[in-house]
Order: sequence, then C-alpha cells, then structure tokens
Amino acid sequence: MEIKNKRLTDDEFYEIRKSVLNQWPTGKDVDLEEAFAFHKALPEHKVFSKKLNEAKANHVTLVQPRAGVALVQKHIELLTYLQDKGGADLLPTTIDSYTRQNRYKEAEVGIEESIKTGKSMLNGFPAVNHGVAALRHVVNEIDVPLQIRHGTPDARLLTEIVYAGGYSSYEGGGISYNIPYAKSVPLERTIADWQYCDRLTGIYEEAGVPINREPYGPLTGTLVPPCISHAVAIIEALLAAEQGVKNISVGYGQCGNLVQDVAAIHTLETLTEEYLHKYGYNDVVVTTVLHQWMGGFPQDEAQAFGVISWGSAVAALAHATKVIVKTPHEAMGVPTAEANAQGLRCTKQIISMLRDQSIDERILQEEKEIIIAETRCLLDKCFELGGGDIALGTVRAFQAGVLDIPFAPSRQNAGQMLPARDNNGAVRILGMGHLPFTKDLIDFHQAKIEERAKYEKRKASFQMVTDDIYAIQKGRLVGRPRG
Repeated sequence: MEIKNKRLTDDEFYEIRKSVLNQWPTGKDVDLEEAFAFHKALPEHKVFSKKLNEAKANHVTLVQPRAGVALVQKHIELLTYLQDKGGADLLPTTIDSYTRQNRYKEAEVGIEESIKTGKSMLNGFPAVNHGVAALRHVVNEIDVPLQIRHGTPDARLLTEIVYAGGYSSYEGGGISYNIPYAKSVPLERTIADWQYCDRLTGIYEEAGVPINREPYGPLTGTLVPPCISHAVAIIEALLAAEQGVKNISVGYGQCGNLVQDVAAIHTLETLTEEYLHKYGYNDVVVTTVLHQWMGGFPQDEAQAFGVISWGSAVAALAHATKVIVKTPHEAMGVPTAEANAQGLRCTKQIISMLRDQSIDERILQEEKEIIIAETRCLLDKCFELGGGDIALGTVRAFQAGVLDIPFAPSRQNAGQMLPARDNNGAVRILGMGHLPFTKDLIDFHQAKIEERAKYEKRKASFQMVTDDIYAIQKGRLVGRPRG
C-alpha cells in the first residue's frame, strides 16, 4: 500500500469503521451521538485539553503518573489514591500488553484470573474488554482529566471504545507506537491505522468535543537524540492535524544534561508550531510533555528520588506543560500506589520551588540552534523524499535510514545511527548512519565525541554507548571507564 497524508473522507472512514467495531463484542456499544452527549455533560475541569490550555497560558507544569490495573473497581481505587494522596493534576489509564497486541481473548482470561486471585494479573487496564459503560464509571468517579496510555500499533477499536467511554486524551501514533514497540509491522499499515484514530478525534472535535492527542515522545527511551524524537513528534502532529485534531501535546524523554533537555523542550514547541503553520494548520494548540528519565533506575529508593528530582527540575525550568512522573520503585517492577504517590509529591515539590526560575537564554542558545538545525535537516529530507507528502516521505525516510531510532526492535528501522554522551553528558551522535546532516553538524558531533574520548584517554567506540546506558543505575550520567 502507498500511504498519503490526506484526510479520510466520510465514506472511507465509516466503511473501515464497520470492521473495526466488529473486532470485539464491546464495539457494538459505541454510539457516536451518545458519546458526544456524555462528553459535553462533563464538567470543564475534567476535560484534558482545557486543563492543558489553561496550564500553558499560566506557565504552570502539571504532573501525571503512569498507572493501570486489571479490574475496574481496583483501578478506580488506584486513581483515587493518586488523585487524593499524590496530588496528580492529570491521571492515566495504562493499557495492558494483551490489549496492545489486540489479543482480547487473553485479556479476558487475565480479567478472570484477577477476579479469582484478588490481585491484578495484567500489567494494565484492559479497556476494550471492559467496554464503554465501565470506562464511563471510571470517568465519573475521578475528579481530574483522564488519558489513555498504551503502545498499540493498531489502536482503532481501543480508540473508539475509550472515546465513547469519556476519556479526553489519547497517547500514541503510527511511528511512535510501531518502531519502538513492534518487530515486523509495516510502517504504512500503522500510519494508516492511526489516520483512522486521528480522524475519529477530528470527528469528535467537529461535534464540539475537544480531545487531546499526544505522540509518544521518548520512543526507545534511552539516549535518543532530541532531533530524532522531535522529528517523529512533529511528523505525527502533522498527520494528526490533517485528520482534524486541534489539540496536540508533543513529548520528549529526558536525556540527562540540563541545558540540552531545557533547550529540547523549548525547541520542540517552537518547531512543532512552525511546521504546523507552514503547512496550513493554523488552529492547532500545541503543548509540551517532559518524560522523566526513561532508562534504568537505581534500586536504592533515595537514589531513585534523586533521579526523579532531576527530571522534575528539567520540567520546571523548561516550563513544560506537563511532566510524566516516575516512582522510586522503577528498578523493582510495578510500583505500589504509595510509591507512585511519593513520586508525584516529590515532583510537585520541586516544580513548586522552581516555578518562578528559568535558565538564561544565552546559555541555551547554542544547544537550541543545534537541535533546530538537526531537526530541520531530518524533516525537510522527509518532505523531499515524499515529494511534499510527509506520510509517504516518512516511510521512505525509514527505508533509507534518514530517520533512524536507536535501539528500536522494528525491521522497518535501519538501526545504523548510534548515540553516545559527550563530555558534559549531552547526547550526541557517535555513528551517523544515513542521517542527512550538513557537514557542519557532522563535524560538531565528531568534535564533541572526540573531546570526551580524549578526556577519558580511550578511543570513541561502542563501549561508550554501553557505559552510558548503565551509568545512571551506577550513580553517574556519563559512563566513564573505571579507575
């Protein structure tokens, strides 16, 4: 199939929709007019996009955890605890792995086992199996806006059910929920499937129901250069806007160097708005999301709080609209509700302390210029490869290695670009692969890596990358050699 960045017609959308709603019995409970009415009856403080827009206008950073368990009442109890004891401004429903793979029969078994054992036997909430009425029960019981977070290449039925259930924010995209998550799913397929999700979002918007969409920013989560995650976020924003989405949150995963991370959040918002306006999408509100450290965590709780606090400081100093919060139990598996709430309170304390502070723009300027130049190289090459069409250009860019996400499992990804930290801990590029950078940018990265190699008295090599991946677990940012 050949993909195009073109809005689905009503005939195309509703023809696809027939088969989507038949994928699982709960699809029959989705009624658009009834869903519109449910959303419109919600109080404004429960509408995700309105809370984000207000936070952006007031330069406030909102806090949001990750959370999801198998059973409806247990999930409500968990979210209520995080709302009341953690002080969460926004709350998630994280979807289980079976649902992410459209394996609803196995999710049903997980629900049954959870009922028998009295504890969650799934690593998230199986929203498709629970259906519209159960989701509305969750929405009615919680007093803050709710978002669905998952990792699903084909999320069409999930989108239908959770929107009808009253959720007003939805994470993911055809690139960010394919390349980092799936091995063999064609990119054309996932872009097309997510065009459906975005068109459904646009249909709600046209009915007077605002729904926030959030591309998944961190991608593979470890050592992803800002330009790579920026390019993917902006492409997914453009694809969403074409289908009628009006409220988009673009995300970025903390890399660890304060100046680079703050510069990344600033440039992400600027560049997203620039490209949306350049291609005629002038009525889209853009907000930003900082994901606290997505790599390995220390097992010691006190050290883990240090990592959480560092991410909180980045979010506050960058004035991100929202921060996704980690817990002191990250290294040990699924956190308790108490640990999750502790992460939230820690983050809120740091953000409150730093709310009126910022980093001098002169300190950020060089890093911002580098990120902007790199991101434009990637995006402009994508448009060139697609003959002006960003959907087609994106597929061809991955085929050519022009877009290349480090450590991704997908066969659609070249896997030839290799990142490493420079001597100050900023993420640079050790192996360029086929990234379409100018000579000046290539020389810049080479000089930064060589500076570190000289300082450490070793050759620049893959060993640096390995050392960097495990550094934070060992109490450092840069993976220095022992001794």
